[in-house]
Amino acid sequence: MSSPWLQARHAEHPPLREAQSFDVAVIGGGIAGMTTALLLKRTGATVAVLEADRVASGATGHNTAKATALQSTMYSTIRRHRGTEAAQVYAAASAAGVEEIARLAGPSEAQRRPAYTFAVDESGAQAVEQEIDAAREAGLPVVADELSELPFPVTAAARLDDQIEFDPVRHTRALAGQVDGEGCAVFERTRALRLTEGSPCQIDTDGGTLTADRVVVATHAPVWDRGLYFARLEVQRSYCIAARLREEPPRGLSITAGEPIRSLRPRGDQLVVCGEGHETGKHASGDDPYSRLEAFAREHWSVADITHRWSAQDLVPTDRFPMVGRYLPRSSRLFVATGFMKWGLTGGTFAGKVLADLLNSDENPWSEALSPARLSPGSSWLHLARHNLSAGADFVADRLAPATATDVRELRPGTAAVIREGADRTGVYRDEEGLLHCVSMRCTHLGCLVRFNSAETTWDCPCHGSRFAVDGTVLEGPAVRPLPAKPPPRPPG
Repeated sequence: MSSPWLQARHAEHPPLREAQSFDVAVIGGGIAGMTTALLLKRTGATVAVLEADRVASGATGHNTAKATALQSTMYSTIRRHRGTEAAQVYAAASAAGVEEIARLAGPSEAQRRPAYTFAVDESGAQAVEQEIDAAREAGLPVVADELSELPFPVTAAARLDDQIEFDPVRHTRALAGQVDGEGCAVFERTRALRLTEGSPCQIDTDGGTLTADRVVVATHAPVWDRGLYFARLEVQRSYCIAARLREEPPRGLSITAGEPIRSLRPRGDQLVVCGEGHETGKHASGDDPYSRLEAFAREHWSVADITHRWSAQDLVPTDRFPMVGRYLPRSSRLFVATGFMKWGLTGGTFAGKVLADLLNSDENPWSEALSPARLSPGSSWLHLARHNLSAGADFVADRLAPATATDVRELRPGTAAVIREGADRTGVYRDEEGLLHCVSMRCTHLGCLVRFNSAETTWDCPCHGSRFAVDGTVLEGPAVRPLPAKPPPRPPG
């Protein structure tokens, strides 16, 4: 089951079929890309958006669908890693992002709700108190609250009023409808394969060539390896369920201050529950995060049924701050937005405001702090080193690991295995109809070996987070090429 936001049908946009030229090309049709495109169009630029699938089908369509400037323990985290001034920038940008969504969506689409960060034990209560202090210091009118609407004891809670719940897919596809036309265009099912910076820049796609004076890369994980973004971003997956309740769900937008993470929001008579995060590619075989989320919901509410299950991929910079600005320090034509730390609806929207200002040579009060070329404090270098040492260890360890099966004939429907023939490895999945899907296990990004995620039936890369369907199709980057198909391994004997 996919997220509830992706269930509704919306107008489609055609793929790129011939060479075209625009002032600005935006690669990525999520909320960051579409907000950027619309704001640029309103300044008079001709803009094209390239989306590999459908608009809002990626991270934008797989989230909790809440926009809030209060984000668990974000401000105490930023203050610890980057200092008070950075926390103030993030607070101002996030608050502006919430209001920009409200302005673009209108009051009928953006419903105001209080947002909470809460704790259920004493250690969590200390984290909430620190967050209240950091958020207030950053300029947000956060107050302490008892959060009595939850059906279990809460030891402390922070509240920020007038935040937003909304349908992010409907919102982003509505933005796409406003972008399309009057010299601008939205191209769906058009994957960007190669980018050449120049005057103009050239983007080769699977449907034709597009040229533009400037290019914005808003693909969640930046495609291509310029700037080494993959080395500065930790990639995590989280899981969500929507539970139909026999009672009124809590009305606030809530999230825990500590582990295990539980993010809650209402959706009509349903309760959305998210959590159970882990590093991409490091999901324990046979583990079922959805069952734990369902058990939590049933423990505390009267659940009629589970209507949806879905997951999301999030990028967390090693210095715990988004990256929005010039793709490379000296580039005047390439720009990027990434690393929204699990709060991409708010972050993607304020990124659109920053990028629109930068491309129009206007001043922006947040651009210096958000610049990808920024110098990070010493503690961030430790996170960076640990992250890349882990990726290197995974690169080596997976090559030394034994095969998980020797005979493809023994593979049951709905299961996967790694079969080794000499030094060669093949990832094999047998679907419910008994058909085998066999692919190379070398990630097409940098050659790490992918691992099977049984919760989502995907091949995931533990090094930099690329994800592939069982037939090798790219689901998420930074990879842009599929896993090559392979013939079924020969049975032994």
